Amino acid sequence: MGAQAHRATRSARPAEIERRWFVVDAEDVALGRLATRLATVLRGKHKAIFTPHVDTGDFVIVVNAEKVRLTGRKREQKTYHRHTGYIGHVRSITADKLLSGPHADRVVRDAVRGMLPKNSLGRQMFRKLKVYAGPEHPHAAQQPEVLHVG
Repeated sequence: MGAQAHRATRSARPAEIERRWFVVDAEDVALGRLATRLATVLRGKHKAIFTPHVDTGDFVIVVNAEKVRLTGRKREQKTYHRHTGYIGHVRSITADKLLSGPHADRVVRDAVRGMLPKNSLGRQMFRKLKVYAGPEHPHAAQQPEVLHVG
């Protein structure tokens, strides 16, 4: 079987991964569509070299996170819960309040985090996501390319 003998599944090694930087403008983009695209790029599934057990993804910068679009009545009805660490102290906040407050970036962060693997590899991928509520970001030196979403 000469023709098939040399075909083998190629696993990416961490040293041979080239990381690129992308910038995404979240203004008026549906949250779920944005999050799925970001999760795909962070995982590296858009690359031919994708390997499930290696972080092959790229860095993603999200600007204007506070202007992300929520369809239907999610702005008033979607709630985010967090635990303070004390017994019975669960704090809840609506998406509208969160987006208009000082931590508007958490809406995008939480949506993407939920779509990444729930293990140490997923946490490593999540660290490559940089989210900013406003239009400015401090990563100009990385010369990010524009990534169009939805």
